[in-house]
Amino acid sequence: MSSIIDSAAEVATANSTAPIAATGNSTGRLALLVSIVVSFLAASAAPTPLYEHYDVAWGGTALTTTIAFGIYAGAVLVGLLTLGEVSNHLGRRTVILAALSGQAIAMVLFAAADSYTPLMIGRVVQGLAAGAALGALGAGMIDAHRESGTLASATAPGIGTGTGALAAALVVNYLPWPTHLIYLILIAVFVAQAAAITRLPFDAGHHRPGLLKDLRPQIAVPRAARAAFLSVAPVLFSAWALAGFYGSLGPVLMRQLADSTSVTLGGFGLFLLAGVASLATLALRHVGTARTMQVGITALVIGVLGTIVAVEAGSIDLFLVATAVAGIGFGSGLQGGIRTVVPLATEAQRTGLLAAVYLVSYLGLGAPAVVAGYLVSRGLDLEHVAVGYAIVLVVLALAAGASLRLRRARA
Repeated sequence: MSSIIDSAAEVATANSTAPIAATGNSTGRLALLVSIVVSFLAASAAPTPLYEHYDVAWGGTALTTTIAFGIYAGAVLVGLLTLGEVSNHLGRRTVILAALSGQAIAMVLFAAADSYTPLMIGRVVQGLAAGAALGALGAGMIDAHRESGTLASATAPGIGTGTGALAAALVVNYLPWPTHLIYLILIAVFVAQAAAITRLPFDAGHHRPGLLKDLRPQIAVPRAARAAFLSVAPVLFSAWALAGFYGSLGPVLMRQLADSTSVTLGGFGLFLLAGVASLATLALRHVGTARTMQVGITALVIGVLGTIVAVEAGSIDLFLVATAVAGIGFGSGLQGGIRTVVPLATEAQRTGLLAAVYLVSYLGLGAPAVVAGYLVSRGLDLEHVAVGYAIVLVVLALAAGASLRLRRARA
């Protein structure tokens, strides 16, 4: 997610006619915007530890769980493609406040849910709100302080996703109202952030016309970037597919491996994957693109192969080690992939190219997890499905590595 936010922020910053005003405490503004990104991604991961409970309470299956996750991924994609530049027309404050309202509405739906219907509706609202606002938030962070804002946009998403899953697991495991309290806490956070945003200084200048035109998705890979895009697409897809598995079926698999019913353990897997990915993104930010890509593919392959060995051996300890290695591949693979293709497009072509990147990434996040959920719901063993899932990811990553190596050799 961090590389996606970085790229969306670049486009929003380049196209915006209304940046955050330079006056005031830039550190405070940056901290507020970072907190919003963290809370958005934390809210997206908050239902993760509860999916198994929902399945039991509402008669769901693994397919229902993965559909709930896939719907969110699809809604984020739609939000990014259609609403990602709305802030350039309506202003960043308006879009961020609307997104905070959408997130709060989604939390109300989650907290009051007595079936999958309000949960699914909430996931759509939540995804659209996140997709609409992430570009504006990333650009706002860069406006507040270019160097610190860029670093924050790289690390905040992973921190938010990881801490959201773990915090929700801890609340569910140790505090009262397990299916309500985490959502009520997030509602209070969103309300406080909205109040703070109303006091944040924004430039009151005129905004860019052409809103209806920008609501139409522009998905286009320029000729100069096509070969590179085809090479990195399998890495983008497989990295996001890995995150999708950890966010949907991963908690159940981890509890099976550990022979435990601990909800905290289920949330820890996504926390570890996303947290390490965030650190890897930060650590490799100034490393060359080719080297970053190499590290990403290698770590992704080793980490995913490690999870296969762990599942076959029934070892939760090995599974956690492999998850950390895969997290390095997740963070560096995404960063390397986007840094490979974006410089090959002109500024005018960048929006269409990033839309293609979003499409591949969020299809990877949602679609494979839904397929895995379908297979489990049809009676296949979860551990066998996980091994098959991992093998496909390894093949995709290796194919991308071979393609990139061949491309460099030809160059």
